[in-house]
Amino acid sequence: MVSALTGLFSGKSKGLGIELSPDRINIAQLKKKGQAFQLTQFASAEVPEGVFQEGQILDAPSMAQIIQDLLAEHKIKAKSAATAIPSGRDTVTRIIPVPAELDERELQEMVLNQEAGLYLPFPREEADVDFQKLGFFVDEDGIEKVQVLLVATRREVTDSYLTTFQQAGIDLNIIEISSFSLIRTIREQLRQFTPQEAVAIVDIEFESTEISIVIDGVPQFSRTVPIGAYQVHAALSRAMNLPPSRNIELLQGMTVPVAPMDSVGAPQMPGGTNPGTAAMLRILGELADELRRSIDFYLNQGEELEVAQLLIAGAGASIGQLDEFFAQRLSLPTSRVDPIAALSLDVSEDEIPDEQRPGLGVVIGLGLREAW
Repeated sequence: MVSALTGLFSGKSKGLGIELSPDRINIAQLKKKGQAFQLTQFASAEVPEGVFQEGQILDAPSMAQIIQDLLAEHKIKAKSAATAIPSGRDTVTRIIPVPAELDERELQEMVLNQEAGLYLPFPREEADVDFQKLGFFVDEDGIEKVQVLLVATRREVTDSYLTTFQQAGIDLNIIEISSFSLIRTIREQLRQFTPQEAVAIVDIEFESTEISIVIDGVPQFSRTVPIGAYQVHAALSRAMNLPPSRNIELLQGMTVPVAPMDSVGAPQMPGGTNPGTAAMLRILGELADELRRSIDFYLNQGEELEVAQLLIAGAGASIGQLDEFFAQRLSLPTSRVDPIAALSLDVSEDEIPDEQRPGLGVVIGLGLREAW
């Protein structure tokens, strides 16, 4: 790219990982140290309402200024970066089968100019598309084929990212889909599972949740649900008669009560539950129902499919006992992603508090692409 998604699957370069989201900008720089990594720079700043919404940059000059100010404040000198577009209505990730006998030129022609248009919810000429060959397989008719991972974004969205970073004085090396960044961060955890075991990664971001079902580090199914940490926070604030706010620190200090199940397998409301907790539980229950629908849809695609683990990440994952809540509601082993622990980074609680860490999976994954 950086004609958009070109280079999505290319090697590393030296620069920053910069994540843009509706409520914050996060910046990370990592350095390779033997077989491990060191976090050399981390910075974060709030994003005002109206600058970024639903995966789109609405005010490029304001976003560029925030990036510049954050770099200056922390005396960060790097001038190149990788960034990510949140999964959603303007992105597509699909695995498609194509004939195995195609050479590289024929494969590129078929995927980019023929097959891509069949899977996009927007016109092909309005999309930036990239692909990666995966493995070979023999279909039910005995024909050898190759699986291809197709990734696309709406061009106006990628163009807005290119414009923003250009205005910020940053050379953009890579634009990828945010779920890929998160998967890169937890790849060692994912290697614990066999090729027959799928893992459901639930990234609870500010205004939505990205559900990815992954096998061998490759998304087999992706879905975005319009329930995020802000929706839970807003319900909590209304129930407690607090003024509206985009700051979700209150939410990150809360703990979800894990209730006993009744005779039909539904959670019973704990005795004495206050209105704020009840409001949280209602929204989180809706999210759990959406997770169940997504997992059931995936399992119904074929026999011998299994989801072995649920991993929760994102800003909303810092809610206390949320892993236990989902484990109970979905009858699935569930754990919370800690990107700092996943990579054994030497970072103190004073530098990055525990409640912030689940929300850093994407920016750490971007930093890994640019590690030097």
